[in-house]
Amino acid sequence: MSKKADTTRSKNSTEFYEQKTTKVKMMLLKNPKYKNLQLILSAIVVISVSFVYGGNPSIFMPYVFGFEVIDIDLKNILRAVMGLYLAIGGFWVYGIIYEKYWATATLVNILFMGGLTFGRLVSTFFDGISPQFMVGLALEFLFMLWGIYNLKHFGNTKISS
Repeated sequence: MSKKADTTRSKNSTEFYEQKTTKVKMMLLKNPKYKNLQLILSAIVVISVSFVYGGNPSIFMPYVFGFEVIDIDLKNILRAVMGLYLAIGGFWVYGIIYEKYWATATLVNILFMGGLTFGRLVSTFFDGISPQFMVGLALEFLFMLWGIYNLKHFGNTKISS
């Protein structure tokens, strides 16, 4: 076989692989049945975390974060955060069930995840790196970007780049 034929075959197989990989990525990213995945995962995590913060702060906080919650005002704040997380997570579920509210739920998710990311960056700048929350920072930032992507590709509202 000639050297030119080998080069052509190698080039064709590389192009085929790249086209196949691109098709798989596009099927996952552009497939409307996956558009709710970001909201589903966000709702599961945020609703679960809400119970850690407010379910029984005197028990969970020392175990999870290493500090005691004795003061009634701190318990009240943590339970208020639980209520906010439950309401927002519930709205994401509502947006999954009722298509009419999907874009709004996704926008709320982008703002929520972006706000958490911003707050963690401010804390990192002023307080230093928290190994416990670095994973949270990365995931919140990725979920924010994922929400922007979904809103651009599946939502009625277009976000300009």
